[in-house]
Amino acid sequence: MDHGKWDSEGLKPLAVLIAGPTASGKSALALALAERTGGVIINADSMQVYDGLRVITARPPDADLARAPHRLYGHVDPAADYSVGRWLADMTATLGQAKAEGCLPIVVGGTGLYFRALLQGLAPIPDIPEHVRAAVRDAAEGDSTVILHARLATRDPETAVRLQPRDRQRILRALEVLEATGRPLSHWQRDPHFGLLDAVACVKLVLEMDRETLNARIDARFDAMMAEGALAEVERLASRALPADRPLLKAQGVPALLRHLRGDLSLTQAVAEGQSESRRYAKRQVTWFRHQMDGWLRAAPQDAPALLQDALAP
Repeated sequence: MDHGKWDSEGLKPLAVLIAGPTASGKSALALALAERTGGVIINADSMQVYDGLRVITARPPDADLARAPHRLYGHVDPAADYSVGRWLADMTATLGQAKAEGCLPIVVGGTGLYFRALLQGLAPIPDIPEHVRAAVRDAAEGDSTVILHARLATRDPETAVRLQPRDRQRILRALEVLEATGRPLSHWQRDPHFGLLDAVACVKLVLEMDRETLNARIDARFDAMMAEGALAEVERLASRALPADRPLLKAQGVPALLRHLRGDLSLTQAVAEGQSESRRYAKRQVTWFRHQMDGWLRAAPQDAPALLQDALAP
C-alpha cells in the first residue's frame, strides 16, 4: 500500500472499519494502517468520545496522535448528552473532510451500535423537546431501572425485550420517544433509513481471540491504566459532581474506583472489580459482534495486518 492521497472516487474501499472487544489491539492495528495509507483514524467507541478520562477509556496517547490524524476523540464534555444520532452527525462532517483531503477513513472502536448506525442508519425519530425529556426523567427519579424497564414493557414490549433491564439510559430514551411522539420506538425503527457508508464498498474487520488470552490482556491493561494515573483522573471527574446518569460515570472500571474513593472498597478490591467488569463487557461485545456483524472479515490480531493488506490491494 502506498502512503499518500487516497483516491476515494476511483479506489475501493470507501472506508476500513475495525471492530473488536476491549483490549484486542484495535487501536494499534488502525494506527499501523493509517501510517501505511495516509489514513485518518475515526473513533467508534462511545466512551472515548468524552473528555476527562483519557487513561481509563484507553483513548490514544499523545505519541499516537502525533503519528496519524485522529478524529472524534475526547471532543464531548462529560456532562453533555451524546447519542448515536449526534455521533452520526459528527461522522457526516468527518467523512466529508476525509474525502476532501483524500484520506482513507479508518473507523475503529468497540461500540456495535455505532457501526450499525454507520452502515444502516437510524430511524427518523423527531427531536425530543427538552421539557418532555425533563418530565420523563423527573418522573423516573427514585424508580429503579428494573421498574422503568417493566413500565416500558407494558407500553412498548418490542423495544423492552431488546434492552437490558439495567440499561437505564436507553430505557429512558424509549420512554421519552413514547411521550413526545405517541408512537413506540419500535414503530419508528421500522421506518426506512439509510447509512452513511455503503457496507459493500467498505472493508469490515472484527478482531477475535480466545477468551483466556483476551481476559489476560484486559487484566494487564487495567493494571497499566492504574499505573498511568487512572485513579487520579476518576477523582477529578468525581469532583465535578455530575448527575448519576452520565454515561462516562459507567465506563468500565469507573464505578469500582468511585466506590474506592468513597471508602466502600479497598484499592485492591476496586481494581479486581474493575477488571471483572471489563471482562464481562468484553464478553457482551463478542456476543454482539458474533450475532450482529454478518459478512465481516474475522482475524486474530497477529493475522489482521496481512488480511487488511490483501483486502486493500488494487
